[in-house]
Amino acid sequence: MFAKTFRVKSSTAIKGSDRRKLRADVTVAFPTLGTDQVSKLIPGKEELNVVKLYAHKGDAVTVYMSGGNPILFELEKNLYPTVYTLWSYPDLLPAFTTWPLVLEKLVRGADLMLPGLVVPPAGLPQVQKGDLCAIALVGNRAPVAVAVAAMSTAQMLTSGLKGRGFSVLHTYQDHLWHSGDKSSPPAIAPLAVDSTDLNEEKVDLALHGDLRSLSLEGKEENGKVHQVFGEHSFPEASEDTSSRAVSQDSLDSKPLQEQMDELLQQCFLHALKSRVKKADLPLLTSTLLGSHMFSCWYRMHCYGPEGQQLDIKKSSYKKLSKFLQHMQQEQIVQVKELNKGVESIVAVNWKHPRKGSTLEGSEVRVIIIDYVKRNNLVDANNKNLVKLDPVLCDCILEKNEQHTVMKLPWDNLLTRCLENLQPAYQVTFPGQEPIVKKGKICPIDITLEQRTYNKKVTVVRNLETYGLDPCSVADILQQRCQASTIVTPAPGAKDSLQVQIQGNQIHHLGQLLLEDYRLPRKHIQGLEKAPKPGKKK
Repeated sequence: MFAKTFRVKSSTAIKGSDRRKLRADVTVAFPTLGTDQVSKLIPGKEELNVVKLYAHKGDAVTVYMSGGNPILFELEKNLYPTVYTLWSYPDLLPAFTTWPLVLEKLVRGADLMLPGLVVPPAGLPQVQKGDLCAIALVGNRAPVAVAVAAMSTAQMLTSGLKGRGFSVLHTYQDHLWHSGDKSSPPAIAPLAVDSTDLNEEKVDLALHGDLRSLSLEGKEENGKVHQVFGEHSFPEASEDTSSRAVSQDSLDSKPLQEQMDELLQQCFLHALKSRVKKADLPLLTSTLLGSHMFSCWYRMHCYGPEGQQLDIKKSSYKKLSKFLQHMQQEQIVQVKELNKGVESIVAVNWKHPRKGSTLEGSEVRVIIIDYVKRNNLVDANNKNLVKLDPVLCDCILEKNEQHTVMKLPWDNLLTRCLENLQPAYQVTFPGQEPIVKKGKICPIDITLEQRTYNKKVTVVRNLETYGLDPCSVADILQQRCQASTIVTPAPGAKDSLQVQIQGNQIHHLGQLLLEDYRLPRKHIQGLEKAPKPGKKK
């Protein structure tokens, strides 16, 4: 409606009676707004102007301006919020999500077509035909458009998400937005998904059927566990780290092009694992990217920490055809030009060895949720329950439960899947390839042992796991403690050394590990045995 220049007929200050009427109209039009919110939106004393204008197609529109920004507009006696208002109240309208590239078309006056929608894991908002809706972009809940639903949610799903979904009235960057302060949308994080937090521990679980073989691993870096997919890691926010302990080898330290290559391959493999079926072949390569890979990226973005947007032009491949050519050389897919100038994936090597690759915790959650929804396993009467098909039964149920347990809550389902996974961890040292080991990471173990003649010795083990050289640690402690040290093979541990320091030196050892190396306390056991102040060592 405001894609082109409009003509202003008049602009006047609102009267007191009209202000009160407007406040009452807003209360009726947007019942979710509380009294205080309505009073803030329509202030009692601040300047509020009424602008009457004609849109480029001749529609008569009334715009209400407050603080220099349009906050509402009225068309045919219906009130609509502007994007400026929605940025303050992002939950005022049911919100649908689309891709950033689609926004350019909306700004030029196009309506939103259903193929451009991104379906979140929780499903589409429930609306009826004619309902007022907000449109947001992937990764940010701040609305960028105001639209009217052209059909109900049920009709959208029945249509297979085809056709015109929304009539767009107003957008960010249109001429109505230009009449304000021209500010950009704020960053509003997507809503958290209602399911259990995944453990940091990881897995090597062979799932049957469509879930196939997966491996979920924990990455220990700078004494912290990271969730990883392949070599693509997302460090959790926790204690500070030190280069003297273990290197920070997260994505931020990698060139942008290398990061994008990894993200591209991650979304590609995830799309093949969880979304593409044999019946979908041949599959247009453009459909693979637009409908499947971007959707996988969106789900990873919502479930996991914020990351960059998938952009193949920022990768080393530059074009999808070159990337798929590489995947074909890896014998993962087969690509053919079935029509002139149009490439399709005609075969997928489902048995291609992927076992041992790593997934971040949110990826496992996404795969499970995708599987459940693709196979219509959500209980129709209780959305919190999942019906168990043979694949899920084989994965998570005990033998005595096979014929008695038919449904499980979402949190129980996810927890059981993780409990069946084998723990592992990954550690990265400076200048070295990441090392993946099975089992739980062992903490640095500090013990106080009694020797002959009532002498005490401090013993520390498992330093190598955290990238610390036992001989170097022994030298530092010898100088700080002014006590003799010795490095010997650790009993019962192959290729592992332990450091012995004369006396109770746990206090000095704790300072070295916590303050100098900045290792998290949770990965050090035995610090409580340090001598109390004033006591003889």
